[in-house]
Amino acid sequence: MEIRAAVVDSFDRPPRYRPFDLPAPTDEDHALVDVLAVGLHPRVRTGASGRHYTSTGRLPMVPGVDGVGRRADGTAVYFVADDDLVGPMATRTVIDTRRSIPLPEGTDPVRIAAAMNPAMSSWVALRRRVPLRPGQSVLVLGATGNAGRMAVQVAGRLGAGRVVGAGRDPERLAALPGLGADATVALTADADATAAALAEAAAEVDVVLDYLWGEPAAAAMSALLRARSDRSRTLDWVQIGSVAGPSLDLPSVLLRSADLRLRGNGQGAVSTRAYLAELPSLIEEIDHGRLAVPARTAPLADVETVWTAPEAPGVRTVLLP
Repeated sequence: MEIRAAVVDSFDRPPRYRPFDLPAPTDEDHALVDVLAVGLHPRVRTGASGRHYTSTGRLPMVPGVDGVGRRADGTAVYFVADDDLVGPMATRTVIDTRRSIPLPEGTDPVRIAAAMNPAMSSWVALRRRVPLRPGQSVLVLGATGNAGRMAVQVAGRLGAGRVVGAGRDPERLAALPGLGADATVALTADADATAAALAEAAAEVDVVLDYLWGEPAAAAMSALLRARSDRSRTLDWVQIGSVAGPSLDLPSVLLRSADLRLRGNGQGAVSTRAYLAELPSLIEEIDHGRLAVPARTAPLADVETVWTAPEAPGVRTVLLP
């Protein structure tokens, strides 16, 4: 079946909107859907460039990690893309129905396509990787990014007693209290001042959701652990993103002198089944407006232009076939 899709023919160029041959569903666990909305997330960009750790290197490919579609019976579903199937940035695609969730009638496809991906990392982290207990405190490192801003909201919705947001963008940092942050820390070029501010605001947190990694994460670990009143009290550090660098220099003394537990959250760290089990409750939160991310829409046919255009800070792009 010929469809129109955003197709990656080279990892060095943005996708082009062109005809694409869509294989038919192969069994009863797969279904053809009309795509209604698909988010252009940072994870989509790394996958389309071949730089994500799950990349197979096979071309051509249709990118995307999730989307909203409509099945032949009229049911709207949120679906998570399968690496072995054509991606969702297309007019139609085939989904694995076991990786899809029916949406309540009247659900806004754009809202779901925009918010599910940035919300999912912190939602799963605080429910599956380090189940948050009511009243525990959370530091979001990288809280001025889309996923970090969402993590501030998610922590509050899941019962955090105190939420601290740390990030670089002053304007977006100033907006975090309106999203539920009890305190904020500016990550600046002044390493000593930043360390002191982190120690004062977040030395006693129970969980860190880290979207930065790299040098900022190493500096934050040192600042928090050295200022902690009881170093034997567990600090759970959940590594989610790496926008500040793929690696860090971690002094061994930090692991010996404090109860620091490092773990990751992503594809492989949590099973697909566990991710899917969390989706209905997350969809409900987004559908009722309790978790939100600003979105702008653009036609899928304009994908090449949209792909290379500057992103509006804090706004998630959603493509409409």
